[in-house]
Amino acid sequence: MSLLPVEDALQRLLAAAAPPARSELVGLHEAQGRVLAADITATLTQPPFDSSAMDGYALRHADLAAGAALRVIGRSAAGHAFRGTVGPGETVRIFTGAPVPEGADTVLLQEDAEISGDGATIRATFTPAAGRHIRPRGQDFAEGEAVLKAGDLLDAGRLTVAAAMNHPYLPVYLRPKVAILATGDELVEPGKTPAHGQIVASNSYGIAALARDAGAEVLDLGIAGDDAAAILDAVDWARACGADVLVTLGGASVGDHDIVQPVLTGAGMALDFWRIAMRPGKPLMVGRLGAMQVLGLPGNPVSSLVCSLLFLEPLIRTLARLPAIDRRATAVTETDLAENDKRQDYLRARLRRGADGALLATPFGKQDSSMMKTFARSECLILRRPHAPALSAGSPCEVVVLREPSA
Repeated sequence: MSLLPVEDALQRLLAAAAPPARSELVGLHEAQGRVLAADITATLTQPPFDSSAMDGYALRHADLAAGAALRVIGRSAAGHAFRGTVGPGETVRIFTGAPVPEGADTVLLQEDAEISGDGATIRATFTPAAGRHIRPRGQDFAEGEAVLKAGDLLDAGRLTVAAAMNHPYLPVYLRPKVAILATGDELVEPGKTPAHGQIVASNSYGIAALARDAGAEVLDLGIAGDDAAAILDAVDWARACGADVLVTLGGASVGDHDIVQPVLTGAGMALDFWRIAMRPGKPLMVGRLGAMQVLGLPGNPVSSLVCSLLFLEPLIRTLARLPAIDRRATAVTETDLAENDKRQDYLRARLRRGADGALLATPFGKQDSSMMKTFARSECLILRRPHAPALSAGSPCEVVVLREPSA
């Protein structure tokens, strides 16, 4: 099988993604960042009454003849409405959000009122337009109105209006469930002492963090050694838990000890592709095992993280019905970049802003795919297209932003 270009691989992966239709009810405090599974209609009208938009005096516009004195007959505050009626020559002291009393049709701003010494009367020093500073009943939304739509992402504004419509719970799509399985006899859990020839498993923790940030619920399947039965047991567990995506770490290539691909294929996985024209991350496996998509990531930590950014993050966001994140940007390389070969390169690099605000990228000297420290210190990946010509320092370059650049 020939090497598949990165863009083609991503397109094929996302084309096979089927967002789950399952939904659940969650409370308002748990709904942030979730996607609505149904339209949300108002259970009441907002505002429920004509209310004042400002502090001032509620009165009849017809009484605003120049110099006319109006008698103050009461007060209307939010939560403490004036129960009477404003008649000719009368006014009510009113505050923002308070109900406009019956009979009044205009609010005079308090700074436009001249108050008598005893506070019993006022005179207008300015004549506002009729109806001024009154929010009419239903100006925001009316009972039965579908204010929020299925597919809306619940952010601060939408949660606020959902609460105002008197919905304590909201129907949201379930987060896609991602099961992560690390494989290899050489792996031990963090906190244990590795024997000779063993290493501490690290990939799954970074991949799980990325998956959660992308909107997934994560199921940690632990570590399976290079043993077909152990791998199949983990796969059965993922299926029993309703995983939408199975992510395997390591063992997806075709070496003597790379058994993940043949084991999953033997279990019924339909293999789509498994070699990508990229560096790091060439041995990436994509397939489907029943209803569960399979993404086999390389065992090298940096390779698995880069592949997760390029493939797992957009897959999860597609399954979660979340908008795609575009991490691409244009920067200026601060060092010379060599001519590239046939594979698309992703160089770990520092990213900062110059005095003029432009992004400046500096690749690390060593790019070995096992070096996690370098990835942890990187703010971006410099993207080098297949057969890209050499670039001299000061030239524009493409980058994939990992985190905010330093100043």
